[in-house]
Amino acid sequence: MTERKPRKDAARNREAVLTAADALFARCESPADVTMADVASAAGVGKGTLFRAFGDRTGLLRALYEARLEPIRQAVEAGPPPLGPATPPRDRVPALLDAVLCFKLDNRRLALALEESGSSSPYQAEHYERWHSMLQAVLEQIPGLTDSDFTAHALLAATRADLVEHLAGEERVPRERMRAQLANFATRVLASGPLQG
Repeated sequence: MTERKPRKDAARNREAVLTAADALFARCESPADVTMADVASAAGVGKGTLFRAFGDRTGLLRALYEARLEPIRQAVEAGPPPLGPATPPRDRVPALLDAVLCFKLDNRRLALALEESGSSSPYQAEHYERWHSMLQAVLEQIPGLTDSDFTAHALLAATRADLVEHLAGEERVPRERMRAQLANFATRVLASGPLQG
């Protein structure tokens, strides 16, 4: 019994930290404005607890990002169309990209903070590798489409957090227009045959 209490406390603290970080990133003007001290204070835990649970700011960002991404991951892995595995590949690719775009629009500051964290290239992040692998696997199912590795990278580049932030923030492109533009772009890429060279 005595071993269970710390685990419950740790789980409760983790949830409190993620909730506090979630609220802080949603309200902040710039992702850089949110510090570990801010999160610890808002969650009612010590900074030591925060660092033990997440390692550093990037670890906290990753944990929060993964927690928010979980419903989409479940829909992609086992859900119904248009995201689920039973969807025809030509329909699933635009749906996957739309899910990534909507996620980044809904989590703009968090996604930007994670990509700007400076710990590594955004292309080396676990979530990027997961999306790329999934998209590449679906692209490989489309007859006549070559170089699925590069095509997956090129399509995902249209959903980078810094681009989404630029379009949504500075250029004020409406959400539905951005989604339609991405769907049209993906459809054109999928409709084009192999390049002659």
